[in-house]
Amino acid sequence: MAFTGLLITEIFYSLQGETSLIGVPFVFIRLTGCNLRCTYCDSVYSFKGGTKMSLEAVLAEVKKYRVKHVLMTGGEPLLQRNTLMMIDLLRGEGYEVSVETHGEVSIEEASKRARIVMDIKTPGSAMSRGGYLNNFKFLKPTDEVKFVITSLDDYTWARDIVHSGAIPTTEILFSPAMAAANSPGVYEGIEPRVLADLVVRDQLPVRFQWQLHKLLWGADTKGV
Repeated sequence: MAFTGLLITEIFYSLQGETSLIGVPFVFIRLTGCNLRCTYCDSVYSFKGGTKMSLEAVLAEVKKYRVKHVLMTGGEPLLQRNTLMMIDLLRGEGYEVSVETHGEVSIEEASKRARIVMDIKTPGSAMSRGGYLNNFKFLKPTDEVKFVITSLDDYTWARDIVHSGAIPTTEILFSPAMAAANSPGVYEGIEPRVLADLVVRDQLPVRFQWQLHKLLWGADTKGV
């Protein structure tokens, strides 16, 4: 009989550190497994291992907390075939569900069910494969698109996509890459102030964000 649960790295309660909901209490469900290896990844511990949990067990864990927002992240949550079932179960219980995805797998079905936060991989990630282009048509105006900027070249690349008008969302996020204790850290790096100044200089219609959870609790973001 096929397993009808999920492979889970961790489930925890914290403040959302990014997006337009920054600072809002969330339950985070981090799924195990990813098909990318970004240079700045801060969750390499989620690539392997994990614990098999039934959907009902995951829901029971979420219910331990007084919260209305749930984020499914990874790894890459859309690689697991039962993720959509989990979203439906959570929504049936009244939760507002967000899905953080790298945009290199289809979001077509997930976007019908949840708020999508799509992380478009910049050249500095070493994983910029262009899959996000196929997903633009599935994004809702209320979804969000994120660029993690590692260098001036990344900034120019992302700025040109914003200027193209191809992104159909009302929230576009620019975030400076921040090294984590468990990150390979192989990228040029860009100072947050430099990125902020560039956004202001070019009058980009984006939200500058600096990961709140890392500012509060440090670079090692496991479980926070």
